[in-house]
Amino acid sequence: MQKNITIKVLPSEAATSEILKEILAQACAVAVSEITGFTILKKSLDARGKQIWFHITATVFINEPCQSIPLTPLHFKEVHHSDTKVIIIGAGPAGLFAALHLIENGIKPIILDRGKDVRARRRDLAAMNKDGIVNNESNYCFGEGGAGTYSDGKLYTRSTKRGDLQRILSILVHFGAEEKILYEAHPHIGTNKLPNIITAMRQKIIEYGGEVWFEKKLTDFTVEKNSIKKVITADGTEYSADAVILATGHSARDIFQLLHDKKVDIEFKPFALGIRIEHPQSLIDSVQYHITERNEYIPPASYSMVQQVPRTGKGVFSFCMCPGGIIAPAATNEGEIVVNGWSPSKRNNPYANSGIVVTIEEKDIEPFKNKGALAGMYLQQSVEQKAYAVGGGKLVAPAQRMIDFTKDITSATLPYCSYLPGIHSASLKEVLPASVYLSLQTAFKEFGKKMKGYFTNEAVIVATESRTSSPVRIPRVHETLQHPQIKNLYPCGEGAGYAGGIVSAAMDGERIAATLALLFKK
Repeated sequence: MQKNITIKVLPSEAATSEILKEILAQACAVAVSEITGFTILKKSLDARGKQIWFHITATVFINEPCQSIPLTPLHFKEVHHSDTKVIIIGAGPAGLFAALHLIENGIKPIILDRGKDVRARRRDLAAMNKDGIVNNESNYCFGEGGAGTYSDGKLYTRSTKRGDLQRILSILVHFGAEEKILYEAHPHIGTNKLPNIITAMRQKIIEYGGEVWFEKKLTDFTVEKNSIKKVITADGTEYSADAVILATGHSARDIFQLLHDKKVDIEFKPFALGIRIEHPQSLIDSVQYHITERNEYIPPASYSMVQQVPRTGKGVFSFCMCPGGIIAPAATNEGEIVVNGWSPSKRNNPYANSGIVVTIEEKDIEPFKNKGALAGMYLQQSVEQKAYAVGGGKLVAPAQRMIDFTKDITSATLPYCSYLPGIHSASLKEVLPASVYLSLQTAFKEFGKKMKGYFTNEAVIVATESRTSSPVRIPRVHETLQHPQIKNLYPCGEGAGYAGGIVSAAMDGERIAATLALLFKK
């Protein structure tokens, strides 16, 4: 017999399977000896009151064998000699999941990525962190797994209507992610574990006959009769296929420029820009949990904030909050400062960071309107270049204490910051657009009213968080997902403006692959 039971337990109880078994037995009104096992279906933290609880929903197996959560079955086909081929530009989540789904449908994927594989990519990341050296083709944004590999591994999304969320999580478990991502309210893999999962995906693609090529940067393509005839990489290699999936990510500015130069339709897309703020994790824990010290059974606290600022008419919101994480350099070119955040799987670093960003709309790009659809990209780049100049070089980032920022004071000293290239005290008024700067000043004060203790000079603000999403949308026809001008070009994922994270990008990649599978079967 099986029973689905929901229980409320203390964090210490949730951490021990034997105690959970006893509580579940009591809830089912059976002896502990009758329970052969249980499978957690959902787990969420409740810190609204003075006592912290976990709400757990589980399937309890009574006098019958215990079963784990069934994973989505994957049926890969040999595609070594497939007559149907699809080129995928970019080996990020959208590209990898598209490739796997194509193989399930007997279609050969050929992935071309400008960057390096995970192992080789690590050396370039080390050079960024230690020496402030940027490799334009291999960094936190470019390379195997895309920006997602070293971003954080957050796996929650509001875009569930775009695809099967549980299928994406299930596939990640197939390739080495922990089963808990299937039931946690806010699943997270961790930057330290994602590389092995990404590598396993690549190996599976190759095993079944797909191709994955690194250091193959798309630099040109030819179009005949409204279809891409071939794509050309920087080393002069030419590739042809039945279709091209463009899944290059939100930072591939040269691709946006290439499309613009070749008069392929692209559009400005609203995005967000701001800073990354870092607090001691212990401070966020005390604010969110109302405790003096967090114990081992309670995860590091996170937060989510939104504020409308009437003074500027802008929305300000937290983005990619990383409890127990670090701030990382995410520039893709020399002379730019871009910061991002990530957490390891245990989230055990002593600091909490989050992007705090402001919506950028068409009215905000007026100074760059001569750049047409690329205006947002050029605004984004100009802010990053200002941050680099104010920081002083070598990826040293300009920074201010939080209260000082709201009072237009250049901080006399700065607290320790996890950002390894280092921070330099400066006025961020010199870096951020006026509407962004003023919106943040107001929002921080309001955040402090919502979270007592959040508004403090113990927090440090680091500029600039500017790659929240693509500033460009590559249009596609709703019914066919093709570009309206080029019938075998399929814009996909974050870079094309149709996703906002690992899961939504993966779902979009699968959606494109499924569309192609139906097309080629006709």
